[in-house]
Amino acid sequence: MPLDPTKHADWEIAEAAEKTMKTVYQLGDELGLEKEELLPYGHYVAKVDYKKVLDRLKDKPDGKYIDVTAITPTPLGEGKSTSLVGLVQGLGKRGKNVIGAIRQPSGGPTMNVKGSAAGGGLAQCIPLTEFSLGLTGDINAVMNSHNLAMVACTSRIQHEFNYSDAFLEKQGLKRLNIDPRNVEMKWIMDFCAQALRNIIIGLGGKMDGFMMHSGFAIAVSSEIMAILSVANDLKDMRERMAKIVVAYDKKGNPVTTGDLDVDGAMTAWMVEALNPNLMQTLEGQPVFVHAGPFANIAIGQNSVVADRVALKLGDYICTESGFAADIGFEKFWNLKCRMSGLTPHCAVLVATIRALKCHGGAPIPRPGLPLDPVYKEENVELVEKGSENLTHLINVIKKSGMNPVVCINAFYTDTDKEIDAVRKIANEAGARVALSRHWEHGGDGAVELADAVVEACEEEVDFKFLYELDEPLKDRIHKIATEVYGADGVEYTPDAMEKLERMEKDPDIKELGTCMVKTHLSLSDNPALKGLPKGWKLAVRDILTYKGAGFVVPVAGGISLMPGTGSNPAYRRVDVDTETGKVEGVF
Repeated sequence: MPLDPTKHADWEIAEAAEKTMKTVYQLGDELGLEKEELLPYGHYVAKVDYKKVLDRLKDKPDGKYIDVTAITPTPLGEGKSTSLVGLVQGLGKRGKNVIGAIRQPSGGPTMNVKGSAAGGGLAQCIPLTEFSLGLTGDINAVMNSHNLAMVACTSRIQHEFNYSDAFLEKQGLKRLNIDPRNVEMKWIMDFCAQALRNIIIGLGGKMDGFMMHSGFAIAVSSEIMAILSVANDLKDMRERMAKIVVAYDKKGNPVTTGDLDVDGAMTAWMVEALNPNLMQTLEGQPVFVHAGPFANIAIGQNSVVADRVALKLGDYICTESGFAADIGFEKFWNLKCRMSGLTPHCAVLVATIRALKCHGGAPIPRPGLPLDPVYKEENVELVEKGSENLTHLINVIKKSGMNPVVCINAFYTDTDKEIDAVRKIANEAGARVALSRHWEHGGDGAVELADAVVEACEEEVDFKFLYELDEPLKDRIHKIATEVYGADGVEYTPDAMEKLERMEKDPDIKELGTCMVKTHLSLSDNPALKGLPKGWKLAVRDILTYKGAGFVVPVAGGISLMPGTGSNPAYRRVDVDTETGKVEGVF
């Protein structure tokens, strides 16, 4: 019997379940993988050779493709990963050949306040420790690949400053004239480290580098992580790697990784990382774990490669998009599906009574602090008011032509009247609704959700993108702001407008999707505005270019590519049993 989630921590539940979990060899057999397609990392985690699987099964029809997204969350998160795992377990209870596809957690939230996003309660992905602490090294590969580009850039600046053209020519180099004040990339690390957002490098003597302003971003915001998410194969990844804009020269021309002759070495770090990782739910269904989180500052999708492999091996594939439908689903819809050529069958929109109360005007929950009593007491009025956010995001999904299924992710403090209010509102908005108690009951608690998803997948889908790539960038940004976020329009800082005008003249712009950077805590660019904000305009303060990933990246609001660590971070509660080597306290 599994442990009771109302009495035990997630790591305790995971540890108990791990005693009887399947080996990766069992999982591989059940998936129909051939021996050479499975690349074990120990007994319970493996990589899967995507190329061999896709070559062998190229003529096999794809399974049903289901995206899991959510309403705008509170700072505590609303259990989207938990709901995805619960849905996979629920479909398993119905006898379906189902595979989950989720993102690898970043060490930033794992050691901060959000946790590892492995799910929770009786709907988790295991083994938890390996999942949470580096897995098979994909994020380390991204860091090494990315930081190698920064090494190439900063060393080149130093050498060009110190040496003559004749000396450079002897080395087979031409002068790039990189502008040290216009380096697009930063260094990366996989923790939330606000003290490293802005730094000075090159202090010391002539041989210690060129003194210049620099900084750090979190690893999963790297363009290389985005490339890992959207690349279709190694050839595609290699071609994308050469297009990454590292800096600009003194005339304003881009300097790429290809110009720095570092693109091949960067790709070399990523060869093994391109194979997706295989794990399992608490109930033994297979889960592919690949690419990274943070849809508010990155693409926030698990990889195209993982989804394509899963679609060949399973009949139902549940894939995850980061944060709420305004950012995670929007990027799944207009970026990932466009780049993969895959057509989804339905989208699951996770909602909680807690988040709806927050959007209805209840005090905003704060990590590490007790919840306001209103979240534990019946208040149908707050739920109904907050459902404006839910209804808006149902309509966003419907714009794509997909079939929305609202998953009410039930907490044991929710009341029947509150749940009934959500059912009524979601039904009136044109969505199927299912109550799911997967956190408390695992797959048994998610069969209503599983049935609703199976039913939705049988309906016709008229899938269409919000914008076409031949539309001007300014029009695309306006469409996302007004039709997805609900803004009245868009305002640009002078610097952002200058970049926009320059980009509109670039012929490559018609090949680049639009990957917005915005807070995940509001439909607007102001995290304090809950519900369905009205009478506001999206404030775009910068526009970045990720030519390797294939994105233009407008940055709205005051969001940072390097989050900060809170005052009561999770690492305070993580430790190791020195007798057994077991890690305790990861959640």
